[in-house]
Amino acid sequence: MQIRIVEQLDTVPAREWDALGGEHNPLLSHAFLAGLERYGCLGSQYGWYPRHVLAEDESGRLLAAMPMYAKTNGYGEFVFDWAWESAWERSGVSYYPKLVVSVPYTPATGPRLLIHPQADAPDLRRVLIDQGIRFARAHGVSGLHWLFPDDTDLEALRAQGLSLRMGCQFHWRNDGYRDFDDFLERFSSKKRKNVRRERRKVGEQGVSLRILHGNEVSDTLWETFHGFYTDTFEKKMGIPTLSLDFFRETGRALGRGVVMVLAEHEGEPVAAALCYRSHDSLYGRYWGCARDYDGLHFEACYYQGIEYCIREGLARFEPGAQGEHKIPRGFLPTPTWSAHWLAHEELGRAVADFCRREQQVMARHCRQLMGLSPFREGAGPDDAGPPAASMS
Repeated sequence: MQIRIVEQLDTVPAREWDALGGEHNPLLSHAFLAGLERYGCLGSQYGWYPRHVLAEDESGRLLAAMPMYAKTNGYGEFVFDWAWESAWERSGVSYYPKLVVSVPYTPATGPRLLIHPQADAPDLRRVLIDQGIRFARAHGVSGLHWLFPDDTDLEALRAQGLSLRMGCQFHWRNDGYRDFDDFLERFSSKKRKNVRRERRKVGEQGVSLRILHGNEVSDTLWETFHGFYTDTFEKKMGIPTLSLDFFRETGRALGRGVVMVLAEHEGEPVAAALCYRSHDSLYGRYWGCARDYDGLHFEACYYQGIEYCIREGLARFEPGAQGEHKIPRGFLPTPTWSAHWLAHEELGRAVADFCRREQQVMARHCRQLMGLSPFREGAGPDDAGPPAASMS
């Protein structure tokens, strides 16, 4: 086996990369990740520098990979470590650069240790973790952080002795619903009426909605959507990192892996929500509007996505980070995780202790938030809610 670090994903054949899992998850696809590099969404302007780890056999066949980035700031990570940065600086040690294994700007759970289906997965997961840490040591960075790994990768990271940090998002789980009405029937009467009233208001304002997949979105409509997207970020004092060319070209490449909810009034686009679809999940990412309509954000970003998942047989819907307002609309508290290796031993021990204590607080917080569930007792998804025990 040989290990390589590449700074441009375009140097890796798309077919080989996608065979590691990108063909099932658009957020991990070559088209998406290479598109970020190709269309000006990374680099010095935003503080993301690709350093992808490749594991190949002696013939050069790609066996495993890890999408890794050197970072010079914390933007676009969604695992907030400002307190750690402050502690490093007070100790006279620079926190940047650091390394993250992540999908840039995307707080969605998924594989982070990408393995060919015919390869020795457990061994290669250990190799990727070890090689990432070796690279971190060799280049003198402060640490290496895996953000939003799935359960399989999380277990591999835990087995390597890394510090695990728990977060909380709000996810929808498909409990075999026949349709949206069947989903609402599991709600308490008051919560059910609230949702129906929100949906009714949208139609009463003359707004209609339809679903388009990436290959169905015209260049003109992508321009309109990009205007919505940039306006949303600028209103919230954020940085609109994704370019028009990125949206347009990845939409063409990913096809049904891109799902746009388009809202129109009198035949004109007035808002849109953009999601990405894997083989079993929907990921809500971006929203923007030309003007405000009562309840349209909830309809476009949540209810249309739930209907789409039910219709398409998708198992879950992750609508993005944060937002307790999602709970009464059927998105329940769900643990998310990150794993951390720190080069500074003393500060690393302090972070490990912090993560252990924070897990207890976060698990208790998730259980309390479950009290806001709109589902009647015993009528919600069976496996919803946080784990009972810490994973550290």
